[in-house]
Amino acid sequence: MNGQAAPALPIIHLLSSGGFYGAERMLLDHCLATPGRHQVLFLDAPPALVSRFREAQVDCQPINGLRELLRHLRSRRSERPLINTHNFKGLVLGWVAATWLRLPLVITQHGFTPRSRKQRLYTWLSLQLCRTASVDRVVCVAESIALLCRQASVRADKLHVIPNGLPHLRVPARARHDRQRWLAGFVGRLSVEKGPDLFLDALIPLCRQHPKLYGVMLGDGPERPSLLARVNAAGLHERIRLPGYQTDMDTWWMQLDALVISSRTEGTPMILLEAMQAGVPVAAFAVGGIPDVLQDEHNGLLAAPADSAGLARQIERLHRDPDQARNLADNARRTQLERYDLRALAQRWSQLYIRTAQEARA
Repeated sequence: MNGQAAPALPIIHLLSSGGFYGAERMLLDHCLATPGRHQVLFLDAPPALVSRFREAQVDCQPINGLRELLRHLRSRRSERPLINTHNFKGLVLGWVAATWLRLPLVITQHGFTPRSRKQRLYTWLSLQLCRTASVDRVVCVAESIALLCRQASVRADKLHVIPNGLPHLRVPARARHDRQRWLAGFVGRLSVEKGPDLFLDALIPLCRQHPKLYGVMLGDGPERPSLLARVNAAGLHERIRLPGYQTDMDTWWMQLDALVISSRTEGTPMILLEAMQAGVPVAAFAVGGIPDVLQDEHNGLLAAPADSAGLARQIERLHRDPDQARNLADNARRTQLERYDLRALAQRWSQLYIRTAQEARA
């Protein structure tokens, strides 16, 4: 024993991404908070996303395909890095590389979106690969995702549930409204699985009934043209705005009176945890990991999946009863701090990485 600390465990993350969304936010925070020497290899990513990780001092680089990935991993083979994959393309390429080079492999399952034949095939193949001997650990961000893995016969000793968490931040004080308007917000990618159309199904009738109720949809994506057309056709272009993708949510958290999550499928949404931390009450569909986080009428309001009329009723309750909304938000803030604090969850991740690497060396 020479008294020197052991070198930090090298961890290589594989991610294919179109922008900075929930999984990307989770990974950035994860790399900053979890002990280890983290490197993110982007299999596909816009330059702005790579820059965002680099600006945060996270080691990262783009990788062009399997051949370049194998070459990169071979150059670090003497370190025996652990691979952690974060979506389907990352899983497939990571599985091939870990199998070929005999490296320890962790799969992070952020959620599935099996709405098309191709996506259902991806989901099935992801679950089958998780069953193989090359995969050492499967970490699910919600119990609902772990249930799918169990149903696919992924071994119980491989499975772990570690939800997403947030760093402890100074949250700006909520703005005091003059009550001239009440603002409900959708935040996320404007794509089918996130249910922006269901948000409008709920909000358009409410705007017609309540002249002080407004809406905003923060994000971008393929559904934007059809959503804009619906808002315009309803004559609500001044009441429901679509200002596009936002890089800084602090100003919006001070303005929003409610966050509405109308997703058809979810893991543990980062935007839910951010709203809880910011003191913004939440109305949401009870899908994926959301019911793991929110207890109806304790720290949020829940509606049955895809029940837009039920979701509208929950939004209306927040609008009509500010005292209830404030109590829900206060309870949600405590829940986030006690159960979804990044520091504690990062320690769980660190222990899992260390055990996985030790078992791979044994």
